[in-house]
Amino acid sequence: MTRPGSDQKASGQVTFPRVPLAALRCPICAEPFGAHDRSLRCANNHSYDVAKQGYVNLLGTGAGDTREMVTARAEFLDAGHYAPLASLVASEAARDLRRDGLVVDAGCGTGYYLGCVLSRAPAASGLGMDTSTSALRRAAKTGIGAVGWDLWKPWPLASGCADVVLTVFAPRNPAECHRVLRDSGTLVVVTPAPSHLAELRHYVDILAIEEDKLGRLDASLTDFVLARRHDCEIELTLSAEDVHRIVHMGPNAHHVRTVRVPDPLTVTAAFVVSVYRRV
Repeated sequence: MTRPGSDQKASGQVTFPRVPLAALRCPICAEPFGAHDRSLRCANNHSYDVAKQGYVNLLGTGAGDTREMVTARAEFLDAGHYAPLASLVASEAARDLRRDGLVVDAGCGTGYYLGCVLSRAPAASGLGMDTSTSALRRAAKTGIGAVGWDLWKPWPLASGCADVVLTVFAPRNPAECHRVLRDSGTLVVVTPAPSHLAELRHYVDILAIEEDKLGRLDASLTDFVLARRHDCEIELTLSAEDVHRIVHMGPNAHHVRTVRVPDPLTVTAAFVVSVYRRV
């Protein structure tokens, strides 16, 4: 019997809140899961323990964003800096979500954006996937089903199970997005705009936004049609601590060590929210 992630086993009450078991599939044999005590088990006896924090790691290993990156992101988002973006994402997702439908957040991080969607649609279910166990611990606490998985691999989900798929600053797997969405399902993609944090670039060598990002995005989603697209700009006045968080909560954390900026610093966060329909 396969039990990846021995560190997940713990004494005491374990919960796996709001997980849509009907949508999950065993990553080994693609059979449905059933809940057995503190584990998920398929008909072929492949079993995965549910962590005490409430997530299940179907990968068996932890990778992705570090604890420090996840902490920086949680503190930054919890301060409400990106609340207008979260509201726009939630509005677009809820617009196409059936009352008891499923929202899949591919690259869910701490579960912030998925949680905002579910606050608009309390009868719906949410399932977030991420490789970072640090992120999954936080995501599970928000009340969503949190699953450890590599987005580049075939997803451990049934075909046609989701009304909406979110990808917010996360890797995109167009084939799997298309497979798990129901007919005419909705894909919501959030990308940074070219002007994102332009003021900060005068002080910190953060990663550049690739040219023609939207053109590349549209070209990669050949089985979708663009339904709507929105620009979202947020003027932020950030303390030095928040500038440190915004730099270190993503990929920039891997190459930027020291951040010296005026305190406070006003910057513009700029995003594009693209809404696609499955065809």
